[in-house]
Amino acid sequence: MPQGYLSIVLHAHLPFVRHPEHDQFLEERWLFEAITETYIPLIMRLERLHLDKVNCRIALSLSPPLLTMLSDPLLKERYEKYLVSSVKLAEKEVVRTQWTEDTAQVAQFYKNRLTEILRLYQNEYQRDLLSRFRKLHDKGVLELFTSCATHGYLPLMQSHPDAARAQIRLGIETFKRLMGFDPAGLWLPECGYHPKHDTILAEEGVRYVIVDAHAVLFGNKRPRSGVYAPVTTPSGLSAFGRDLISSRNVWSATEGYPGNTQYREFYRDIGFELDLEYLKPYLNPDGSRISTGLKYFKVTGQTDKKETYQPKEAYEQAYSDAEDFLANRVKQIKSLAPLLDRPPLVVTPFDAELFGHWWFEGPDWLDMLVRAIHKSDEVALMTPGDYLDEYPDNQPMQLSLSSWGVNGYHEVWLNGSNDWVHREVQAITQKMIDYAQQIKAPSGEQKRLLNQMARELLLAQSSDWAFILKTQTHTAYAFRRIRDHIDRFNRLEEFLKTKEIDDVWVGDIESKDNIFPFMDYQIYAYDSHCHTQSISR
Repeated sequence: MPQGYLSIVLHAHLPFVRHPEHDQFLEERWLFEAITETYIPLIMRLERLHLDKVNCRIALSLSPPLLTMLSDPLLKERYEKYLVSSVKLAEKEVVRTQWTEDTAQVAQFYKNRLTEILRLYQNEYQRDLLSRFRKLHDKGVLELFTSCATHGYLPLMQSHPDAARAQIRLGIETFKRLMGFDPAGLWLPECGYHPKHDTILAEEGVRYVIVDAHAVLFGNKRPRSGVYAPVTTPSGLSAFGRDLISSRNVWSATEGYPGNTQYREFYRDIGFELDLEYLKPYLNPDGSRISTGLKYFKVTGQTDKKETYQPKEAYEQAYSDAEDFLANRVKQIKSLAPLLDRPPLVVTPFDAELFGHWWFEGPDWLDMLVRAIHKSDEVALMTPGDYLDEYPDNQPMQLSLSSWGVNGYHEVWLNGSNDWVHREVQAITQKMIDYAQQIKAPSGEQKRLLNQMARELLLAQSSDWAFILKTQTHTAYAFRRIRDHIDRFNRLEEFLKTKEIDDVWVGDIESKDNIFPFMDYQIYAYDSHCHTQSISR
């Protein structure tokens, strides 16, 4: 029996971005890049681990917006076109770089890689990534769970508990409809926990959540096991605290592995460096420079003179870093084991997109880590759900208000750059709740309008927009998305009041913001006597 366990928890999420009104749309590339650099590489390695009979057990949260986009026919078609274009650019790069040996090797590496991903997506996966995740779940490789409907930041919804409940319930319902089974737990968006939501989470059938360390350490009792065993909240919810030590090894820009000089440099891309005319067929229609995913330099160090990327050397570094990570976890667990009444569980949660997109070698590192753990007698992999099966009785306590954002609370999502968002979103939130409580027997047209109003509210609540406004990246798009959803809500409300409906406009909005096709706006009129009833009643 191992002395302790490691729980690798990945959270896969992107905001809902779908623009059928344009042939190409820049921000849709967020999804396409994540599929190419993170989701397919992870699936490839996890399936290979299973074929090699390596014991792999990882928890993966798939958010409802991501689930919806991965299953959307339009976005599947557009992703395939994006991938075909990427292969063509890589082939073009093989020709351009043929007289420069080091760069030519990297160009050939990209061509081979992208060609294989295209083959897998078209032929083996049949453009259906959700079924691949489901098969990995069925084989015991993954423990799949989900998040809130549109990744709304729950702690800032404490004044409207029905809005928090709608986010939670709709997130679970979306997962069940698209994956075919109940999620193992719920990823709280941004690990944001508010004590007032404890009862809601338990009533909605959530078994466990992941929280930041200080949610446990600053709770109403001293945690006997620190963050190395789950705790049970007053409503019976299980909570797993993030281990800051192991997280820092991967996350930190200064101490983390991704900053190693051998790894690929994220910020040097040919899309910003080569001749614009040469790149034009692979850019957005407006001709603006964008990332292509073809990067020829390694981190090198704190210098602008970057050395050429060497995939083989980077792969060897990933192996070394996986061994180092495991060695540190063994030391950590050996020091903890004598102090606890059960084997310690080290929980290391990460955004899935770190692996492959931000840290190109991340999927290889993860593959090597799992293989190293498989050979270890001291540490084993275990998911949160597995740990609860083995150790169902845990210390009761109430958690502290918390998030995994900078300084641990709300300032990333509530500050001078985005505070206006919450005033306007809360105003339409109250309207939605009022309509849900007042209109119990709507006409067909009323229900249609109210359902779309609910979708617009949910899309405006996404934590991604406030985060983007804070970090000052793609701010114009985030601002426009917030304004569009609020304005659409208000115009739909006007139609509801006047009964004068612009049917063409409403149909257009329904086709664009088509998330949650099974929406029932009365999800905002919570009835404590029937809280287990499906929203599709």
